[in-house]
Amino acid sequence: MLSVEESTSNVLSVSLFRTMAGKEPVNEQAVANKYGSLRAELNQIYSKITELELEVTEHSLVISAIQPLDPSRKCYRMIGGVLVERTIKEVLPAVQRNKEGLEEVISRLYESLEKKRKEIIDFEAKYKIRIRNSDSAAKDEAGRKEGSAQGVLVGAAGANE
Repeated sequence: MLSVEESTSNVLSVSLFRTMAGKEPVNEQAVANKYGSLRAELNQIYSKITELELEVTEHSLVISAIQPLDPSRKCYRMIGGVLVERTIKEVLPAVQRNKEGLEEVISRLYESLEKKRKEIIDFEAKYKIRIRNSDSAAKDEAGRKEGSAQGVLVGAAGANE
């Protein structure tokens, strides 16, 4: 899954320009706020997709666990916070339908994700937004690389010299 949390370690550089009609320039803060809200919406879509994919995985596990069992065997299903006793014959089709519905919702979310990405790209192009690493993030990264290259010297256990 792609991470969209670039905003914490990146600096937003917005270059504004006058519109063709000669109106006042757009407020830089308003553009930054709109861009931030678009990015937040993108993150929400990513989160929802991840959450629903986990539910699909859980449904698949349940289906694979109860499918080989005797259809007349009792099983329990949580419906609206209430544990209900049913048979596998009744529960299995319902769980399969729920899984298919979740997969359909996930596919629609992927479509809206692509639309939102396009909207962000268009917004970036319109207002000439560039994301670049800040100096502090570059220094932190260099420090991590340098620290990871260093080793630790440890004396032999029990050496008392």
